[in-house]
Amino acid sequence: MTKEVREKIQTLFDSKGLRMTRPREVILEAAFSEQGDHFTADELFEKAREIDGKTSRATLYRTVALLVEGGLLQEIDLGRGVTSYDPNFIDSPHHNHLICIDCAKVIEFEDQHISVLEDCITRRLGFTPASKSIQIKANCEELRRTGKCRNLKTG
Repeated sequence: MTKEVREKIQTLFDSKGLRMTRPREVILEAAFSEQGDHFTADELFEKAREIDGKTSRATLYRTVALLVEGGLLQEIDLGRGVTSYDPNFIDSPHHNHLICIDCAKVIEFEDQHISVLEDCITRRLGFTPASKSIQIKANCEELRRTGKCRNLKTG
């Protein structure tokens, strides 16, 4: 977890009058680990339990809700019918997602042209963007080209 993320979390906790307890630290460590991968609540729970087997689901759900409310985690739908959470909006607030509908691989990307287009569209329609989420769902080129995809989960 970066220093900036840690400071934002502490500011959020202070504003809510919450203490940093060991169970919350474990959940935060699991959520903001170095990988920065998207995760579901169940995946986060498993990761937190690896760090400390005493982690409770109730604390996890309350902490995740607090982080979403505070803008430190972003709820996203990656097309699997389950809410996922993205911890990368703190460091990269303008990123988008490319989601493979064949293998479910998720690739984050930023593009200055998309940002300009978003700005033009919202201004033309008389709005100021409060948030945005662009997802491109696509078929796996590797699977189309070779008939195989190393990310495709079978069985």
